[in-house]
Amino acid sequence: MSVPQYLRKASLITGDESGKALDLSELRFRFSIRRGDTQTPNSADIRVYNLSRDTANRVKKEFTRVVIQAGYEGNYGVIFDGTIKQVRFGRESQVDTYLDITAADGDRAYNFSMTAVSLAAGQTAPNNAVQYIIKDMATHGVTQGYIPDLPGNPLPRGKVIYGMTRDALRSLAQNTDTNWSIQDGKVNMIPLTAYMPGDVPVITAATGMIGLPEQTPNGIKVRVLLNPTIKIGQAIQLDNKSIQQMRYGLGVNQQQENFFNELASKLNDDGFYYVMVADHTGDTRGNDWYSDLTCLAIDATVVPYSQLDKMAPPGNEYIDIIGGKNKVGSVKRFG
Repeated sequence: MSVPQYLRKASLITGDESGKALDLSELRFRFSIRRGDTQTPNSADIRVYNLSRDTANRVKKEFTRVVIQAGYEGNYGVIFDGTIKQVRFGRESQVDTYLDITAADGDRAYNFSMTAVSLAAGQTAPNNAVQYIIKDMATHGVTQGYIPDLPGNPLPRGKVIYGMTRDALRSLAQNTDTNWSIQDGKVNMIPLTAYMPGDVPVITAATGMIGLPEQTPNGIKVRVLLNPTIKIGQAIQLDNKSIQQMRYGLGVNQQQENFFNELASKLNDDGFYYVMVADHTGDTRGNDWYSDLTCLAIDATVVPYSQLDKMAPPGNEYIDIIGGKNKVGSVKRFG
């Protein structure tokens, strides 16, 4: 984050599985990319201006993959790598035509991958199961990313995993207190009590922050100059004095909502926050060139769900909407 952020740089490449590709980087293009730690695939909307009709038809008929790299000289990298789902033609004015591309990251593996495996008695279910699951997703183009050690007891008897691979991952993540998502064609699993290993960038006005961070019911929102090095599941550091705090409602019927908002968007004493959402927007011939982050506090305090009723105001007892898990990790995922 200490690299000076000037001289924008971007590339847009479409291609197919055989390696044939078309570089559209010299044309004007806009993009809106939505990335998060949710289990559903990330997505992108891309608009490319003034292609010839022949080139536009090649993109529509021949190519299946799109890769966007963006950033600045010295801070440049992939912000989206996915499969083209739809291509549309249109016109903005009498002189400007466009080609719209809608794409998704890992959606074929998410929608079509199936798992059918038997684990023998004595195997350690989480670590063994995740290897089979990743192997099944690999047949649809999604490979292994960051997977932590998933400890577990040896199976007392054999176990069968059968069904959609995404359902197997959901069950595995719930049983191991992890969160999974697909990022740039790779499956990442991050413990609820931790974050991705690596450097922790400090976000300030000197390192690209735009305006001031804002505390909202869904987490801490902060806008920075487009930064491809900030990844989902990573930790960042903010100056808490710069965060604009939200106002809680005073109505009696708002007390439970205030209680959960306080848990979801609490501030970390040391300013460390987990990146839950990183949306990228840009225009190679316009002003937009931003990354919009939504972050949650990293807090080592573990609050058992059984204690939430006692913590809630009288008459506003906690209702378990998190899926029956018996504890909250260091990242409070109520947003």
